[in-house]
Amino acid sequence: MSEELKVPTMADFMAQGKSPEVLFWVGCSGSFDDRAKKITKAFVRLLNRAGVEFAVLGTEESCTGDPAKRAGNEFLFQMQAMMNIELLNAYEVKKIVTACPHCFNTIKNEYPGLGGSYEVVHHTQFLKSLLDDGRLTIEGGTFKGKKIVFHDPCYLGRANNIYEAPRELIQKLDAELVEMKRSRTNGLCCGAGGAQMFKDAEPGDKEINIERSEEALDTGSKIIAAACPFCNTMLTDGVKNKEKEAEVKVLDVAELIANAHDL
Repeated sequence: MSEELKVPTMADFMAQGKSPEVLFWVGCSGSFDDRAKKITKAFVRLLNRAGVEFAVLGTEESCTGDPAKRAGNEFLFQMQAMMNIELLNAYEVKKIVTACPHCFNTIKNEYPGLGGSYEVVHHTQFLKSLLDDGRLTIEGGTFKGKKIVFHDPCYLGRANNIYEAPRELIQKLDAELVEMKRSRTNGLCCGAGGAQMFKDAEPGDKEINIERSEEALDTGSKIIAAACPFCNTMLTDGVKNKEKEAEVKVLDVAELIANAHDL
């Protein structure tokens, strides 16, 4: 990997009196979680490759407030949201892309009511638009003919009706896209949504992420594709629980595309 990662900040653009094409909202997971940082880097490589003028907030970015809201702390959510909205509006941000469906859903659907209205796209939608516009090309490469199963993140699929973009990207890899019995509108949660990621499981017979990972493994795919850092964590844990981590990889759609001809 010789590509140098160029990641300018909004402050850099502001200092030059310019504004970027899009703001990349990295999110807490993509900023701090070691596994999710790889997704962030893969997406940045693709943005650089496509010549997209983008910026991040860097140290000025803070949590969208999604976990606080889902856990029932509306007051904390509004405090976090208002701080972010003030910053985004000060920078006159128009368009935001994020690789986290939780950030995507919160900024897109819950910030407008608090004075923050932006065009918000998920990274799979953005990558698809770059392909459609000819700014990015995908070679089948590494994944040609490989069986890949896609897991629908709740906040991308059922909450925002985005099912096709990630699937079309996988098919562009010349891969064989397979579906679990429960998919699209009938998809099953990975077990992390609604702030469940941050609490211990309640008493029961089985963890949700184990159930979902079993469904993915049953398809016989050696690659489980996700489009959410939380789903990635939960499914990776599920694969480890089944002691299949040596043969089955859990990868974000951006990683699949970025690595299609690098591995």
